[in-house]
Formats: sequence, structure tokens, C-alpha cells
Amino acid sequence: MKQKIAIIGAGSWGTALAVSLSGKGHEVSIWDLDDGLLRELDADRENRRYLPGVPFGDGMKASFSLNEALYGADIALFTVPSQHFRGALESAVRLIGSETPIVNAAKGIEQKSLRTLSQIAAETAPGSRYAVISGPSHAEEVGRALPTTVVAASEDNELAEYVQTVFMTGRLRVYTNSDVRGVELGGALKNIIALGAGISDGMGFGDNAKAAMMTRGINEMARLGERLGGRRETFFGLSGIGDLIVTCTSEHSRNRRCGVMIGEGVSPDEATRRVGMVVEGMYTTEAAWQLARRTGVEMPITDQIYRVITGQASARDAVTALMTRQRRHETEDLLI
Repeated sequence: MKQKIAIIGAGSWGTALAVSLSGKGHEVSIWDLDDGLLRELDADRENRRYLPGVPFGDGMKASFSLNEALYGADIALFTVPSQHFRGALESAVRLIGSETPIVNAAKGIEQKSLRTLSQIAAETAPGSRYAVISGPSHAEEVGRALPTTVVAASEDNELAEYVQTVFMTGRLRVYTNSDVRGVELGGALKNIIALGAGISDGMGFGDNAKAAMMTRGINEMARLGERLGGRRETFFGLSGIGDLIVTCTSEHSRNRRCGVMIGEGVSPDEATRRVGMVVEGMYTTEAAWQLARRTGVEMPITDQIYRVITGQASARDAVTALMTRQRRHETEDLLI
């Protein structure tokens, strides 16, 4: 089933998905606001800036206008950073029909509005068919066709299964889920914990500390996610704990790399600059901190990471605050 797919956003993730989809025989057009980047893609037939060493397939091309990319598209796939999703969707929605599926592969929460990306889609393109792709999926591995498993979530089961069919290959396995809110929040909130895991590594702490960070972190994610409308069990699947594991442990993780530098004493702003690409966890931490206060959800790890990245506490003070909290029962949330 050959499909025409327009990808909005030519970063590493958009490029990796474009390579995977075109390798399956789909016709793929990729567009970005950065005309210079598009010219490089067109000339080099690879994204040397963000995903070097991954050549483009014959069915993939760079489009120099959004209208050209979206014309006749069967799917509009958004891979822009979460803080730019609203603007990109506003530009695209005028060029596509209401029946054209909007598939989002970004992971984050809009900082100003505290909206998830599906909420933004409901506001910007009411009545649209919306799905999200998430899970443990570094672009560096998907682009090279290393085995990866993700989840496609939509409230429309038929759409979720359509996305599953279009994206699934022998090396990219796709499951379906109807919990859009939970899948989105899992993909966003795990970046906060990955920052913390990186800070822990940067400070020279060991595997014990990182394991504790990840285990208690998934509980924080589930608490807030459930309060915001997600299903608790979703956070113990691919888009929750699966994505958490890979983002907290992989050398490919921008959030972990940023955290490592902060743990080594680099300022948060300078660490973000050195990463050279968007560090979604820096935005999501502030958004989640505000949502936790608004909803009354206790998130001690998020609270301390927020204090570190906003300059209110040193990384060492944050660790001390976490380790000396009031004694608790491990399964207290479940008991309550």
C-alpha cells in the first residue's frame, strides 16, 4: 500500500522516519523552515547536519514549499520540536483536507499553555483525525534500520491501525493504543527523568542512583499522567517505561547528555547550547512543575530538577533534598 507522506520537520527524527518510510516504498516529501538545510538535503542526499551517514532512499525528496510537500498527501507527519508544533500545524492545516490524518511524532508539552500536543491539535484543527507515535526510538538507530518498537495511539482505532500498517517494517514494529493522552505524556515526562539521570551520571554517582531515579521517576510520571487523563497502565508500556529506559541510559539521548554536563558543573543554558539540538526536557520540566502545582500532584524529582535548571539549587543540594525526604512506604500510592 504505497502512500504519499509529507513530513514537516527535517531534524534527526523526521529524517529517520523519512528514510524508514521511503525504504518501505512510500513516496516521502520532507519540508522544513530552514531553506539552507533543505538545500543541503537535496544536494547531499543525506542529512549531514542532524543524521550523518544515513543515505536517502529513491522515494524521498526535500520539498522547498510546504504546499508542495502537502499536496495530495495521505498523511501529514509532524516531527518539529513541541514548542513549534502549534505554529507548524496552523500553517499546514490550511493546505490539507479535514480527512488527511495528522500524525505527530514530537514529544513535549507546550510551555506557555501547558497543553499536550493533541490538545493543541483539537484547538487548531478541530475535527481532524489525529494520531501520535511514541516509544523508545532514537533517530540514530531507526535511520539505520536497527530493531525498534513504538506505539501508534489514536482515539480512532481504525486510524491507529492504518498508521500501524503504513509505518511498520521488518525492523520497526508498531503496536496500537487508544490512550492518546497517556502515550503523549509518557513521551514528554520521561525527558525530565532523563535529565536527572544525566545529572546523576555527571556527578559521578553509580548505577544504584540511576536505577532509583528511573524507578521513582516512572511513578511520578504515572501520578501526573493519570491525573491529567491518561491511563496508569500506559506508563508501564513502550511510551512510558520503555522510552524512559532508553532515554536515561543511551549515549544518543540529548536530555541525558545535557544532564551529564549540568552534573559536571556546566550551567543549564550552556549545556543546552553545547548539545546543539533542542533539549525537550528543559521545556517539559517547567511545564510539568506548573502542572504538578496546579493539580496537587507530588513530584519530588521533577521539583528538584526544576530548581536546578532554574538556578535555585545546585545539583548536589537537590540530591541531598531527595535523599533526606520524609520516610515513605514504597507502594504508598497504590495503598492510597
